[in-house]
Amino acid sequence: MAAGRLHIVATPIGNLGDLSTRAIETLQKADLIAAEDTRHSGTLLKHFSVDTKLVSYHDHNEDARADELIQRLTDGADVALITDAGTPCISDPGYRIVRAAHKAGIDVVAVPGPSSPIAALSISGLPCDSFTFHGFFPKKAMQVEQMLATLADAGGTHIFLESPKRIHATIEAIECDLADAEVALAREMTKLHEEVITGTAGDVLAKLDGRAIKGECVLIVYVPTAAPDISNDELRSRVESAMQKDGISQRDAIKAVARETGIPKNRVYTAAVADSGT
Repeated sequence: MAAGRLHIVATPIGNLGDLSTRAIETLQKADLIAAEDTRHSGTLLKHFSVDTKLVSYHDHNEDARADELIQRLTDGADVALITDAGTPCISDPGYRIVRAAHKAGIDVVAVPGPSSPIAALSISGLPCDSFTFHGFFPKKAMQVEQMLATLADAGGTHIFLESPKRIHATIEAIECDLADAEVALAREMTKLHEEVITGTAGDVLAKLDGRAIKGECVLIVYVPTAAPDISNDELRSRVESAMQKDGISQRDAIKAVARETGIPKNRVYTAAVADSGT
């Protein structure tokens, strides 16, 4: 008996009209659908008159369930993998079963469709010929600092997912360390209240002032790669001047100079401590 095929099926991120005809047919013809949340997906499938058997496949049972699904595929069953919304494996469960299928010689078929990071990028107005998707923005202070330093060094376009409860704090952190960055905040993608807010981090914060944000958010940050030609001596002088004039710490002065010049903080830091023995 020939092995079945594993279909990676994208589902709507909001608007049900985004489920393609091919996706519906694939779900109807599959022998089994593996879903992140069977109750959530059950509602979607019922809407499209899909009565294929559902099994759960999520972060907590992914390893064990992957083995079961590989066996079903090996025995000839066609399996469709879906998540709560969007494209499986993109910050969602799925890569383990896909990896295992490849190792077992099972065909893996993409049934493409909605993806919130790509949808948000397409309407952001930011450079999108090259970009990096990072998943969820880090929460811990040290990780946030490291991420912002990485963005400053790398430049270019970077995409994050973020919760509405944390979006203000995240954009504030970006404003502090990457004042010259361009930002696009997209929320409620494809839904009734879809919105994209653009500008510098400061501009976006001003537009969000007093608002309670609802709905999942995609945050896109573009960091210019060209920095002014300022020598290390000049940078060190600017840091020392900021410390004396404003009465602030060296750390805060380095951040201030980085914001003013658009030069990555780590370079300003290196210049500031070059002759200080720090």
